[in-house]
Amino acid sequence: MFNDFKKVMTKEFEMTDIGQMSYFLGVEVNQNKNGIFMSQKKYVEQILQKFRMKDCKPVSTPAEAGMKLSADSTREPINSTLFKSLVGSLRYLTFTRPYIMYAVGIISRYMEKPKQDHFIAAKRILRYIKGTLNHGLFYTYSQDEKLIGYSDSDYGGDMDDGKSTSGYAFHIGSVVFSCSSKKQQSVALSTCEAEYMAATACTCQAIWLKNILSELHLR
Repeated sequence: MFNDFKKVMTKEFEMTDIGQMSYFLGVEVNQNKNGIFMSQKKYVEQILQKFRMKDCKPVSTPAEAGMKLSADSTREPINSTLFKSLVGSLRYLTFTRPYIMYAVGIISRYMEKPKQDHFIAAKRILRYIKGTLNHGLFYTYSQDEKLIGYSDSDYGGDMDDGKSTSGYAFHIGSVVFSCSSKKQQSVALSTCEAEYMAATACTCQAIWLKNILSELHLR
């Protein structure tokens, strides 16, 4: 099938088969007999250099426990263009680092009028990835096709509007392949309601993923 596809494509377009993918848009791909490892080590080194954090001291978590940020911060403003560039770089890094998605999502809320405490929170994520340069996603060759999902939420975590943040992660086999961290659309009146909304979003995603997987099996 692959050979037939390549023949059709080479007749239609000018292209060259250069073998297995090893590097694409900042993503490094290492394929071996045990599985496929995807990382962005070179990209991380580039953004650490860009934002002058190459020699920073690493930390063990991308965000402080119980971190609270607000748009009404009294700290001094910073350059919004610089902050947007940093947030954009970190958002692209979530491709192989889904576990920083929550912290990146929080600072993304303050791109229009960033303050110094927002910038400090963003630089903490850089300090975390400095200590985890070799991290990435490792897809093993597994026959386990069971879809497993997890959901969670905070309660009233946003200091500006009182809304909670929902999160979910799904994996098949060895690694997460679908995840989200997003502020809820309405204000939860209890921790139970916040968890219920998070579980609802997780369930909807699970149904969609199950349908996609069923279609792939049919094909």
